Parts: sequence; structure tokens; C-alpha cells
Amino acid sequence: MNSRQTLKQFLKRNRLLVAPGCFDGLSARLVEGAGFESAYLSGGAVARSMGMPDIGLVTLSETIERAAQVVRAVQIPVIADADTGYGNAVNLVRTVKEFESVGVAAIHIEDQITPKRCGHLDGKEVIAMEEMEKKLEAALATRSDPDFCIIARTDARGVNGFDDAIRRGKAFAKLG
Repeated sequence: MNSRQTLKQFLKRNRLLVAPGCFDGLSARLVEGAGFESAYLSGGAVARSMGMPDIGLVTLSETIERAAQVVRAVQIPVIADADTGYGNAVNLVRTVKEFESVGVAAIHIEDQITPKRCGHLDGKEVIAMEEMEKKLEAALATRSDPDFCIIARTDARGVNGFDDAIRRGKAFAKLG
């Protein structure tokens, strides 16, 4: 069973999957060595490790390079932060191909405008739900491995309130 299939099995269990954040191969090995079943390549942690704030300054190419290093360093599944997909649906097509090619098990995509802000910061803006749905449809259609997971994340709660976040989450889940 490869790491993508392993992650899918973990997600089917009726329990929480803890995937501590990492930002390079060494921190990923520490996550694995501590006994965790999965690691999360944090976009914020990668940005900070480069001396930058998490406001969309790290490029797709820089993140892919880091993702490849992390995947090579560990045997556990790696979930990678793909920010907003680095642009619109067209950009997201390339993003999916690049992350899939370096062996990550899953990516998550945020529904913020580009450039984005760290999800914990004020001043975020989200794109229209319909635009995010189109981005997710493009991402799902692009992946070549059906076991490669595409995870949608919404930042709508901090912008439009809890009800909009729930509405978006349900709509995104319906897409698969």
C-alpha cells in the first residue's frame, strides 16, 4: 500500500488523524520519529523558515521543492498546504500536477483571494463560493491518481460568519 492509499485508510477510520506540522525533511523525520502516522507540510511554517510572513509570498516552485524534500525524508503520508492553489483554476491545474508528481498524499486548498493571508490573521477575504467550486472541480479532474486527496478548506467563518463556513464546507464536500 502506498502513502496515498494509507492516508485514505486513515481517513476512513472513526478517529482523529493527528498530522503535526513540519517545514523540512528534518522536522518531518521528527514527526515520524515521534510516532505520528502522518505529517503536514505547513505553508506558514515553510514561509517562516524562509524568513517571510505567511501572506502568499512563497511560490509554488519553492513549496514543491520543500514538499519533495519532506516526502523523500519519511515513510508516512504527507499532507501539503497548497495555499489558494497559487491562483485561479488554471493555476490550480499545474499545482495539482506538481504536488502529485513529488509524491505527497494530499493537498489542501484555501478559498481565500490571491494573494492570501495566514488563516489566523485578520483582513482575509474569500472568493465567491462558485469560484471555489470551479477550482475544486478543476483540481479533481486534473489528478491522475484517484488516491491523491484534494482537501478543501474555508476561511469564511472569520470573514462571513459560521453559517457561510458550514454552507461552503457542505458544498465542497458534495464535489468529492
